[in-house]
Amino acid sequence: MTRSHPHPHLLPHPSRRALLGGAALTAFALATGAGAGTANAATGTKTATTTGGAGAGGGTWPTEFPLPNGFLPEGIAIGRKPYAYMGSRANGAIYRTDLRTGEGGILFAGGTGLIAVGLKLDHDGLLYVAGNTGVARTHDSRTGEVVATHQLSEPTGHFINDVTLLGDRAWFTDSRAAALYGVPRGRTGTVKTLPLTGDWVQLPDVNNANGIVGTPDGRALIVVKSTPGELYNVNLRTGHATKITLVGATNVVNGDGLYRIGRTLYVVQNRLNLISVFHLDAKATTATLTGTITDPRFDVPTTAARFANRLYLVNARFTSPQTPETTFTGVAVPI
Repeated sequence: MTRSHPHPHLLPHPSRRALLGGAALTAFALATGAGAGTANAATGTKTATTTGGAGAGGGTWPTEFPLPNGFLPEGIAIGRKPYAYMGSRANGAIYRTDLRTGEGGILFAGGTGLIAVGLKLDHDGLLYVAGNTGVARTHDSRTGEVVATHQLSEPTGHFINDVTLLGDRAWFTDSRAAALYGVPRGRTGTVKTLPLTGDWVQLPDVNNANGIVGTPDGRALIVVKSTPGELYNVNLRTGHATKITLVGATNVVNGDGLYRIGRTLYVVQNRLNLISVFHLDAKATTATLTGTITDPRFDVPTTAARFANRLYLVNARFTSPQTPETTFTGVAVPI
């Protein structure tokens, strides 16, 4: 893993959660030695070799784990317990991995015509899944059972791509339409459509809105526009989108998943095999680049989720053959 820190005085110091227990599923474990690193004081670049690592709860936890061949992963979600949930573009299946061992198994088998991309896990155990073809689903994270299906838009001409939890709603992006969709958290309620206005200009025939997170004050949403690589602050009440000024970076092209810790924003730039790290100002209208994270194990990572002092990502491998025999992995990097 390689870290570049152009502004060390702005680097975040995220807190660490205590790791909670749980049961392992089926598959094999990858567990190796702890990582080592070297720093080049002249360049300000930190390079680390990470093949394993000590989990915050004790013992050695793997930093890479397998997914089923042909799974076509894209989204990943982690809650309070050390389990990662990943969705399949192939058939909407959901795979769950125990982060302590790297062992996993299918939680939801999926089905014909189903897709699972962005995911978020709520504190009540409900898993919100972006389903691409105008659809969002809610699953029980313990059983995998589909609790609800929401038709957010027409099936064609839309790409329900990612989701975040803010306030009383799960907010979904649509990469092919200038709107966000708010699904009530829980099992009942009416879906809200929030058209994007203001600085937002929808581009034809490309992916626009992609990753999404709440602002530090919880009053707005941050959305990454993959093409041409921009960040926006979206008013939850009006849908007015204000383009966020980038400092130290020209753009965030290929921006995919977003993850935020306090005022530190992590932007996963998939085909660049890169995570750009930004410091947000108090109003989340300016984002200053504080560093980047790369890793030789990155193979088009799409989205990220956090547990303790690590970010976990799935390799979608968009530039590799997408066949039933294609191998896929999840990887972890320290933050």
